Amino acid sequence: MSQIAGEPGNQDFVEVRLPAAGAYLSVLRTATAGLAARLDFTLDEIEDLRIAVDEACAILLQQAVPGSVLSCVFRLVEDSLEVTVAAPTTDGRAPERDTFAWTVLSALAGKVDSSVADDRTVSISLYKQRGAGPGPA
Repeated sequence: MSQIAGEPGNQDFVEVRLPAAGAYLSVLRTATAGLAARLDFTLDEIEDLRIAVDEACAILLQQAVPGSVLSCVFRLVEDSLEVTVAAPTTDGRAPERDTFAWTVLSALAGKVDSSVADDRTVSISLYKQRGAGPGPA
């Protein structure tokens, strides 16, 4: 994964914070589509990312602290988009990587990772490069 933090002008980012509830996921799907379109992703790539972001959020919402905030950071780097969704959770467990949901994420986004912070905030990061095709890069 390309980390370009600290190099101004090479990376744009957008952060969206909203209630950790399924009713608000359409906002993230729309933001995902708009930002991917800005990078000239194909319609199929845009739809794959929309579905992947939705799936990542669904995984997090299952264990999110009621009434908490879901954050989503979009990083645009040249011809790729990295999306990191995070929420405080009740148990602080990273998503299982041998599940159908994780397989879907990997197939749709290309690269997928997760982490757990000391305060039990779980993050899922998706990384999609334009024109990379489906599956791990």
